[in-house]
Amino acid sequence: MPYRLTVLGTGYLGATHAACMAELGFEVLGLDVDQSKIERLQRGELPIHEPGLEELLRRNLDSGRLRFTTSYEEAAAFGDVHFICVGTPQKKGEQAADVSFLDAVVEALAPHLDRECLVVGKSTVPVGTAERLADKLVRLSPAGMQVELAWNPEFLREGFAVQDTLRPDRIVLGVASERAEKVLRDVYAPLGEVPIVVTDFPTAELVKSAANAFLATKISFINAMAELCEAAGGDVTQLSQALSYDERIGGRYLNPGLGFGGGCLPKDIRAFTARADELGAPGALAFLREVDEINLRRRSRMVDLTRDILGGAFDGRRVAVLGAAFKPNSDDIRDSPALDVALKIAEQGGQVTVYDPVALSNARAAHPHLGYADSAMEAAQGAEVVLLLTEWQEFVALDPEELGSAVATRTIVDGRNALDADSWREAGWDYRALGRP
Repeated sequence: MPYRLTVLGTGYLGATHAACMAELGFEVLGLDVDQSKIERLQRGELPIHEPGLEELLRRNLDSGRLRFTTSYEEAAAFGDVHFICVGTPQKKGEQAADVSFLDAVVEALAPHLDRECLVVGKSTVPVGTAERLADKLVRLSPAGMQVELAWNPEFLREGFAVQDTLRPDRIVLGVASERAEKVLRDVYAPLGEVPIVVTDFPTAELVKSAANAFLATKISFINAMAELCEAAGGDVTQLSQALSYDERIGGRYLNPGLGFGGGCLPKDIRAFTARADELGAPGALAFLREVDEINLRRRSRMVDLTRDILGGAFDGRRVAVLGAAFKPNSDDIRDSPALDVALKIAEQGGQVTVYDPVALSNARAAHPHLGYADSAMEAAQGAEVVLLLTEWQEFVALDPEELGSAVATRTIVDGRNALDADSWREAGWDYRALGRP
């Protein structure tokens, strides 16, 4: 391979990118300031749950193409192309993104850059960040103008990150020179024929934020329709199905339910709105505030519906919650709608027992006061209502008769519209769902 790569930051994005680039044949050095995380990765242990990634990690560690370090000096000496993959969380008490981790990486790496190289940002950032960091790199690097920045946003879906990296539907290159474009085209050449959009820094930064804003809007739109269906007596699943046949709309992300969560969509649409305000275009993204509100209302509606089922109060009532991760095939509990609902019910006196196939340890660590079980059957023991809040296939495949033998009352609320309502009702369950009669 023509270049050696470093990946700076080994969280969800960084660990995936490092292992996948090594799988493509590159020599890759991953860097993180967390010594314990680096030691785990070097042993082939992932800090996250992501299907297929651990096998990729171990295979490329064994091949010698992938290794990890905590030394910026070593990374600078090793790499020709440096990918920055650190997080940009929401600032505490604000809507804006916190880009301090990006600045910290640039400030730690730049003093060691004494030869020509390319630094590539992959993090989701407020527009204008790349230009500022490009200036900082030149100013702080001994190699000066030989150190160039590019912006190459990621489009990974948790649960499908390996697939999305090795078989992307598009690659966006925000570059300021033909050299930077050539380097990145060379890096991604092993992927084969993939649509590549070459653009400037601001557009590359905006693409990821715009994509997340569109997806969030589509999800909240169908959930707004669910609110109307509940008021009018309609069925939002049938409405969604009818809309999906329209080629202009399509059915992807048109699934009504509890709404979105995780570490990306919620904080990204808030940061996008905040940045528009800073740029003097406050009206452009004002609709995203309502998108956010619709999303949060679905959680409150689930709590209200469950309380109504239990006669108006949660005090001492047993509630089984199936799901803790914000989505299936992930152990990520950041801004999880499922856990948010569980916590609200517990705060109102409900005896909540949570089960999730992979996110239990994270949920227990974050919210030790909730009750937990090691199976759906155990969570349902004596429950007066069962809430399906994360659409794991394990839950979709549950036997209504078998689960019915564990509960005190056969009542289930399908927060994801994932179950076959008829089969559950035929088994004697009172089946409820958001946006359906």
